[in-house]
Amino acid sequence: MRIAYLECFSGISGDMFLGALLDAGVPPELFTSTIKALGVDARLEISRVDRSGISATKLDVIAAGEKELPREEFWEKELKAVHSHEHEHGSHTHSHDHAHSHSHGDSHSHKHEHEHSHSHEHAPSHSHSHRGLKEIRQIINAAAISQSAKDRAIRIFEALGAAEAKVHNSDVEKIHFHEVGAIDAIVDIVCASVGAEALGVDEWICSPLNVGGGTVVCAHGTFPIPAPATLELLKKAPVYSGEIQKELVTPTGAAIVSILASRFSRFPTLKAEKVGYGAGTRNFKNFPNVLRLTVGETAALHESPFPVEEITVLEANIDDMSPQVFGYVMEEALQQGALDVFGTPVQMKKSRPGMLLTVLCRNEDSQRLTRLILAETTTLGVRIRRETRAALARRHMSVSTKWGEVRMKLANLNGSVSNYAPEYEDCSRIAKEQKVPLKTVMQEAIKVYLEATNG
Repeated sequence: MRIAYLECFSGISGDMFLGALLDAGVPPELFTSTIKALGVDARLEISRVDRSGISATKLDVIAAGEKELPREEFWEKELKAVHSHEHEHGSHTHSHDHAHSHSHGDSHSHKHEHEHSHSHEHAPSHSHSHRGLKEIRQIINAAAISQSAKDRAIRIFEALGAAEAKVHNSDVEKIHFHEVGAIDAIVDIVCASVGAEALGVDEWICSPLNVGGGTVVCAHGTFPIPAPATLELLKKAPVYSGEIQKELVTPTGAAIVSILASRFSRFPTLKAEKVGYGAGTRNFKNFPNVLRLTVGETAALHESPFPVEEITVLEANIDDMSPQVFGYVMEEALQQGALDVFGTPVQMKKSRPGMLLTVLCRNEDSQRLTRLILAETTTLGVRIRRETRAALARRHMSVSTKWGEVRMKLANLNGSVSNYAPEYEDCSRIAKEQKVPLKTVMQEAIKVYLEATNG
């Protein structure tokens, strides 16, 4: 299986992730064409920099002529501009409360019934033009990029908006991004989605994240690090604070990881093929401010004509639980990283009918899923054992049907495709949107795939 591993020992931001993708082999022309497809006022500056002895790729987004700044530097600039503005207007006080409303000391006042999100690591000075999630979805959906990249980018944006909405006790659709801040975020997030797809990996894994420490100044005041929205996004991720007392994980970086990474673990067993370093803006002394991205194939446990890996099998016999709860547990286990979940009808003692719940998972996920089974079911115990399984390497490719793009799941044996199938979620979405039978969409996807592979 081909995997990508993110090492966030110095945190992660949108520009660090894009820099690591470029350093790992994603062509810069892909990002340039993506920005053109989005139709936003932005361009990229790409350079090689040194971060405590490590050569890394530095990427800067120039949005509406403005270069991105670390959050505290942006707000220092913003506050100076506010003070200068108040001085120029004398008695005409000009107060900004970005969290709730704009209040003007002139002979009029008005309220804005939406939240202003400044969670992105860079934003504009005094821009009163805002973009909401609805408009951002429209921009992404109109771009000439793959449907899977669009869907992933929108999910990342929605995660970012949902975190801000929860922190500010607002509705996610009322979260708005300042004009230039929105452009920066759109470029970072959409290019991240397109670039991640271009690597062609089967799974993204992330290390525990160093969030930094100290405090950070943002629109709503001075807050401890990690910022509230960042911590909300990383609730299921392992985080820690190291020696650097600066904000290392930005909300945009946290949003990307929360959607892209399927799990969090130490460095996995793999044969590294590509290694990329994406540089952060700051250059700390004796501490490389970089994000490392490693791409490679998972190594087999022993020589075999096909990939072999060790997994954990969790089992529990259940005879006194509602079937609806059983279904919920199965879905929740898959959400929490289980490789597979299934139930088998069994005859238990005293001739009672019951169900055998079986969960297949990675070894590092076994404790979390065992807790889930004990907490959510009526069982009093879980059997745990290690087993070895042979698994074909899997990857995805997109095909263009007459109704839209569908991802095909491909399984490889000895370098050749041995199995292929269209992704149910893509076909189901198209069937509902286009009012076409599901089986017709699936058959069309297979037909297009076979035509493309057979020339």
